[in-house]
Parts: sequence; structure tokens; C-alpha cells
Amino acid sequence: MKLRIGIAGLRRGRTWINIFSQDNRSDVVALCDIDQSLLEEFSADEKFTDFGDLLAMNLDAIVVCTPPACHAEQTVLALGNGKHVLCEVPVATTIGECQQIVEAVNKSGKNYMLAENSCYSDMHLSWKSTVADNDLGKIIYAEAEYVHDCRQLMKGTDGTLTWRASWPPIQYCTHSLGPLLFITDDRCVSATGLSSGSNVAPDIGAIDLEVGLFRTANEVTIKILCGFSIERHPAFHWYIIYGANGVLESQRQYNDPVSGYYQATKSDQEMKFYQSNAAAHGTAENRVASEFIKSILNNTTPAIDVYRAMDYTVPGICAHLSAQKGGEIVLVPDLRIN
Repeated sequence: MKLRIGIAGLRRGRTWINIFSQDNRSDVVALCDIDQSLLEEFSADEKFTDFGDLLAMNLDAIVVCTPPACHAEQTVLALGNGKHVLCEVPVATTIGECQQIVEAVNKSGKNYMLAENSCYSDMHLSWKSTVADNDLGKIIYAEAEYVHDCRQLMKGTDGTLTWRASWPPIQYCTHSLGPLLFITDDRCVSATGLSSGSNVAPDIGAIDLEVGLFRTANEVTIKILCGFSIERHPAFHWYIIYGANGVLESQRQYNDPVSGYYQATKSDQEMKFYQSNAAAHGTAENRVASEFIKSILNNTTPAIDVYRAMDYTVPGICAHLSAQKGGEIVLVPDLRIN
């Protein structure tokens, strides 16, 4: 029996339509978007402009790809209606919403997975193996940056500001912080944040850049820089992990090699793969979908379950709160116990 999948939000959702339709374990049977013209671009058994109508369908799972302000409410509703949920990043907008999602998952008994595709890139999966094999020794420091000029996406065709214009950059940290925590099997316990303010796009009030400095449960320091209204082209992700015995570093420009240095070999190593485009789209999404499907069919916990999702998300919320307080340290709650 194939899983019956519904997808809400078709701008980002078009990617998941293709992926779940191509997997022989799932069928996309229902679509939902408030834009009727988007619905007309795709074929499906049922199409809706109202999320409530999607919830009423006989579905195994719903993929939530709507704007972030909708994620928490729609996730909680889907879980409450007996659907498994795959949710696009970010998880939610506030710690309170994150707590609501955790409670809904525990109450429903259904699977929740965050669609953090960057964790499933070739590079990050390779790095996870390297760290697990202890080639770097004790992990002591890590950094990541995601800089992507999205100003063209901050206004609709009618000039109305989209969610991206007001979104705090450091709260879109899952593509950066997520892989580092995924690779090192760690979580943040405190956050400090600072903001550059709005200098590049003051007409729309978008924050240029935000930086977060985090301390983890394993006493690792992590620095994350995110910016989405900044003069920087092309867009890029960059990562570096320092261990007691070596370092792993991604490329600064596409087609540059990914490098590693291990004390065991006393030599630099050029890794035999290259990161894909800025958002790591492509094969990574197929791996996310496969993990989600497998977890439902086998009744197992997905790799990026609700608690991992919160580990990757809540620190960014705390870092922005810190930035609003001039850089005060903010403790990061562990929603497993809070």
C-alpha cells in the first residue's frame, strides 16, 4: 500500500510534489494553496484553497510548505487530525509555538520530521561519518554562514511585503546550525546574538545580517552568520568544524574543493565531491523524503524528529532575543524536559 500524501503550499511544495510522486512508496493525492493559479499548474485527485479541506481528506501525511507564520498552527492541526507531518524550515516563529508542536506530536503519536535538506547533502553525510569515526578527535569549535540576497523575494508583484522582509535572519539558521549539530550529535544550551540593523534595505526594514554565538552541551562553541538582504553574490553556504586532531572546511566558492586535514595522515585531503547549489537542493530532498516515508512504514522515529527539529530551531529564536537585548546571554530550553 502506498502512502497517501497531501501537500500545502505549492511554491516550495512543487519540489515535494515531484519527489513524492516519483517514489514508489507514496502518492501525492491532494494539494492545497490559497493561490488558485498555482493549483492549476499541477494535477492531483483533490485540490483545495482551504487547509481545513485538506485536513478532512483521508491522508497518511501532510507536507507543510506554507509561509513560516503558518507552520505551527498547520502542523498542530494536521497532527491532531491523525496525519504524520513533514514540515519545511523553519519549524515555527516562537518558543511557545515550538512547545505546542512538541505537545501535539506526543499527544498524537504521529511522526513529525523537519525537512532540513542541508543535513542530507553528500558533504554533510560524509562529514558525519568522519566525525563518528573520530578522525577529528574531540570537536572544539565550528562555524557556518548562509548569505543569500533575497530582496527580490521580499516584495510580491503588487509591492506587498512578504514574510521574508520581517524575518530575523538568525531565525533562519537551520541550514547552517542544523548540519553542525546533526554531524556532531550535540545541542545548544546558550545563545548570544547581535544584529547589524537595517542598512541595505531600510525602505522595507529588513535586517542585513545577524550573528549568533552558541555554547553546546558538549562545550563546543559555534558561530552562525545569516543574512538575506545583503550585497553578496553569489549566494553561499560555508561550514568549518575544528577538532583536536584536524579540521573539515567547505568551499567558499562553488566548484572549489571541500578540504580536510587529519593529524593521523599529516596531509591535506581534497574530498571527492562538491556541494550542490546554495540551498543544497536535489538529492538531499530525496533522502529527506525517503527517511520520512521509511519512518512511517516501519513505525520508527525519523532522524530529524520533533526534538532534533527544536534543537536546530530554538537556538536561533534565542539568539534573536539576545540581539534585541544588546547581546545578553539567553539560555536555550531543552524541549525534551521543558
